[in-house]
Amino acid sequence: MQKKKIEAERIILGIDPGTAILGYGLIRIDGKNPKLMILGSIELKKYSDHYVKLKTVFDRIVQLIDEYHPDELSIEAPFYGKNVQSMLKLGRAQGVVMAAALQRSIPIFEYAPRKIKMSITGRGSASKEQVALTLQKILKIKDLPANLDATDGLAAALCHYYQTSVTVAKDTSSYKSWKDFINQNTKRIKKN
Repeated sequence: MQKKKIEAERIILGIDPGTAILGYGLIRIDGKNPKLMILGSIELKKYSDHYVKLKTVFDRIVQLIDEYHPDELSIEAPFYGKNVQSMLKLGRAQGVVMAAALQRSIPIFEYAPRKIKMSITGRGSASKEQVALTLQKILKIKDLPANLDATDGLAAALCHYYQTSVTVAKDTSSYKSWKDFINQNTKRIKKN
C-alpha cells in the first residue's frame, strides 16, 4: 500500500515543551534532504510566575512562526510522571504552544518521546546526548548547543519528517516469495 507523499518543499517546527527550558528546531525539506534552519531554546527559569512563563512561550512561538513560516508543527506529546504538579505545568506549556500554532492555522502533530528517540537513533531509550550526536551527523551541525533541549525540539521536527515522507514503491502483498520479490526488483539488488 502506498503512503501519500507530502509536497517536497516544506518547513517543520519541532518543539520540546518545558516550563524551565523549551527547546525548538526548524528544518527545511528540499526534495528528500532535510536541512537545519535554526535551533534554540527559551530559558524560563528566570521567571518565577508560571503565567509569565506561559506568555513568554506563546509570544516566542508566535514570533518563530511569523519569522520562519513553518508549514507544520511537531511537538513532543505528554508523558506520565510521578509529580502531578509538574505534569500539569508541562501540559499547560504544550497547550500554549499548540494555541500559538492554531492561531496561525498551522497543523499540529504529536509524537511520544520514545517514538521521537526511536526515529532519530533507532533506540526508544536513547539519551539526550545520543539524540544530539545523531542529529549532528544527519544534519551536519557544526557545534551542538550547550542546552540539549534545543536538539530535542529539532528531533521532534525530524521525526515528523521521517513519519510523513516515507513512500512505499509497491504493494508487498503481490510477492509470493523472496524469489518473486528479487525477480520484480532486479535494480534494487546490489551485486558484489
